[in-house]
Amino acid sequence: MFLIALRNNSTANADILFALNSVINLLDDFIVIPAAIGSVVTATLLCWQTNYGFFKFYWVMTKWILTTGLIVFGTFWLFPWGNTAEAISALRNSVGTAQAEGLDAFNNSIYTFDAKGVLIGSAIQVLLLFVIIVISSVKPWGRRLIKVKD
Repeated sequence: MFLIALRNNSTANADILFALNSVINLLDDFIVIPAAIGSVVTATLLCWQTNYGFFKFYWVMTKWILTTGLIVFGTFWLFPWGNTAEAISALRNSVGTAQAEGLDAFNNSIYTFDAKGVLIGSAIQVLLLFVIIVISSVKPWGRRLIKVKD
């Protein structure tokens, strides 16, 4: 999504602009959202069924917080920004021809904000996914010291 959003900023064709915005939304709908749901389900099962638990290790808690943050950010910000950018790049004129706002979308402040939001937001998500992978591999921060009351 990041690479497509990057290409989206330099297109010179209205049809390609709409196609790029549509592809971003398709990827979000059919790849990113199912993967996020799968991530939450597998993380929950792994925490529940293994010795790692939900709150025994700082690195597990950190991964859970980062993953939840990515999902919330994607759901409430990236997804609406992508939908709005696609809608603006696909506006039709009153006759119904595919004039679209097309390349004029670049002059629309809502479109530019949302398109840049998708670009920057997807870059941040990729970076945080790499951080989560490193945390999973290295497993920094040891076991939490949990005091048991008598």
